[in-house]
Amino acid sequence: MNRLYHESEDWVRQGACRNYDPELFFPVSTTGPGRETVELAKAICRSCAVRQECLRWALRAGEAHGVWGATTPEERRYLRRELLPAAS
Repeated sequence: MNRLYHESEDWVRQGACRNYDPELFFPVSTTGPGRETVELAKAICRSCAVRQECLRWALRAGEAHGVWGATTPEERRYLRRELLPAAS
């Protein structure tokens, strides 16, 4: 098993998303009709007790798809750029 996932098992079982269809968190698009799906997924995430753990995991794992910790892939790319020290 992937060690990164293994370390995270506890929070995964507590996620609010566990009560919803996983496809909701992996919309085909984040624009147009997909935007409504993204907003619903993010609303579920914002109510989640383990949102921060989820977001930390997605950032560390470089998760390029889906809504994690109430963020889209684009938002996570921005966060990674802001969190990583600038190259010298």
